[in-house]
Amino acid sequence: MAAERTPGVWATGKRKTSVARVRLQPGEGEIVVNTRPLDKYFGRETSRMIVHQPFELTATQNQYRVDVNVQGGGVSAQAVAIRHGITRALLQANPELRSALKKAGFITRDPREVERKKYGRHKARKRPQYSKR
Repeated sequence: MAAERTPGVWATGKRKTSVARVRLQPGEGEIVVNTRPLDKYFGRETSRMIVHQPFELTATQNQYRVDVNVQGGGVSAQAVAIRHGITRALLQANPELRSALKKAGFITRDPREVERKKYGRHKARKRPQYSKR
């Protein structure tokens, strides 16, 4: 007999090299990131605020349980990737929220990536120090 699946909406959010797989299901507003509560996973209050933004904007706090699996990138990029995933999941759950989320800029994936290092340079663009003599 197959394991019974609970109803929910899956979505993926991305930022830089971070990928967040988000599962949204009816609940009391708890957010679990990589099997840890949001408060334990993100030490910085700013990161927690970023994750909560879609719910505050659409007035859907304490309506959903969010399970997140996030990997890659840094702390800040992971927070924005989770926000992107939550936004996409909310759109699947309720398409009428689209205009508010679009206006806030949460739907668009931030395309900026790290520029590759070029040979003859210290970093992507930093040149070696110029020597006149």
